[in-house]
Amino acid sequence: MRTVLMCHAEDAFDRQGLAAWLASFSDLVGLVLIEETGTQKRARVRREFQRVGPWRFLDVLAMRFYYRFRLAAADHAWMDASLAGLKSRFGEVAGVPELRVSSGNAPEVAEFLASCRPDVMIARSKQLLARKIYRIPRRGCLVMHPGICPEYRNAHGCFWALAERDLDRVGLTLLRIDAGVDTGPVYGYFTYAFDEANESHVRVQYRMVLENLDALAQRIRDIAAGTARPLDVAGRQSGVWGQPWLSRYLRWKRATLDKQPAAVPAE
Repeated sequence: MRTVLMCHAEDAFDRQGLAAWLASFSDLVGLVLIEETGTQKRARVRREFQRVGPWRFLDVLAMRFYYRFRLAAADHAWMDASLAGLKSRFGEVAGVPELRVSSGNAPEVAEFLASCRPDVMIARSKQLLARKIYRIPRRGCLVMHPGICPEYRNAHGCFWALAERDLDRVGLTLLRIDAGVDTGPVYGYFTYAFDEANESHVRVQYRMVLENLDALAQRIRDIAAGTARPLDVAGRQSGVWGQPWLSRYLRWKRATLDKQPAAVPAE
């Protein structure tokens, strides 16, 4: 099975850890590393502003600041430890051809994929891919989406399921990319015994991948072999979500405190 990984160049968990994981059960024949420009990042900010409006956008910004100053340090330490664990288990990746681009839809990407001839590409990118790209891999381009689809499509599905107290739908969806936003054929759901009281939403969504590597590898093998069949999601509610809000984060965390058993007074 020939595979390609597309991810953001600055995300070491993907670029080093998941690349080594892919190489452990497939022939990893290429890495597409996305290095977004400031213009692209500002455009994504503008789209979110237009989507939620000015007042709600302040809620989004407040969450960004809160995460950076209260949660990020602990998550970064956890990420470093997790990456070290992946390297210890799967080793280092070397000698794999790389392509660095600012857009996953650049003409060079199509040329690179055609030369790699992958059966499957795993896309770990914030960018939506064009048909001319996602149709090149023989068995399609797969996404490990942090959220249960179709109920939690688009961004931060794990966060919104937690915030909505929809705990049975906190998970990861393995799906194949099509022309929509997380609307492609679904090949499986994965989860783990998350600790919502003590884990951030970012850690939860990364652990959805980390805790299911063996099961994901087997499902990807099945897809490449043509033996996997999409799940039937007809008739289910479909929701499109966006960036986390601080107001909803705080409400979620208060709800987890309400679930904690009351302390028994000492005699």
